[in-house]
Amino acid sequence: MITTREVTYDADGLTMAAYLARPQGDELRPAVLIGHDGVGLLDYQRRRADDLAQRGYIALAMDYHGGQVFYGDPDAMLARVMPLMADADRMRAIGCAALDLLLAAPGADRNRLVALGYGAGGRIVLELARGGVPFKAVAVVHPGLPEARPDDWTNVTGSFLLCTGSEDPICRPDQLLTFTQALQEAGADWRVNVYGGAEHAFWAQPTGPDGLPTAGTTHQTPTVPGVSYHPEQTVRAWRAVLDLFDETFATPASSA
Repeated sequence: MITTREVTYDADGLTMAAYLARPQGDELRPAVLIGHDGVGLLDYQRRRADDLAQRGYIALAMDYHGGQVFYGDPDAMLARVMPLMADADRMRAIGCAALDLLLAAPGADRNRLVALGYGAGGRIVLELARGGVPFKAVAVVHPGLPEARPDDWTNVTGSFLLCTGSEDPICRPDQLLTFTQALQEAGADWRVNVYGGAEHAFWAQPTGPDGLPTAGTTHQTPTVPGVSYHPEQTVRAWRAVLDLFDETFATPASSA
């Protein structure tokens, strides 16, 4: 059984409303920080936190929009997100505020810390890793990418999983591979998954103006170009995230 609650905290001049999910009890458990994409903290990220809590993690889905959701208003979303993505110090400050909240949860093991980010939330967790947060693993899905300078990544710890769709015009596969050259030169452990036929935010199920899910793969409200839902690749990407985390905390096999 898990417990969930909204947790408010201050960051970036706003009152943020994060979502905390955890197993019952206060024993030490691995902790995972989840970053939403540019639209805002949605039920999809809350469900990921629930899923991870059921697997034994203390999970915090951060908020970096002050409780706002920009679904159906891409111009407002970009007006909020683009200045943020241009300011690494600001991203790290937002991420650190959420990380402090996560690690303050009873039982959160700072020595077993992982991160999962989508879109701009992926960029935030990458900035935390670049800034020295000792994540054991970082999984990002169609992330905003920082500059690919090997010197910036020489001190990173843990493993990296970077995912995108083959048809994503915003986080293109070639951009991910260019970025991984910096990870490779820095000696980091990394992997890239490219999902055939998937566009940007391929995990986001379409909803209508009333906020209720709709059938099909095309969004019924305005989005940035190149966004559509791909349910099969959504499942595969989530499975890859779980595989990374399971591998990270697996008991080493004894030698033959």
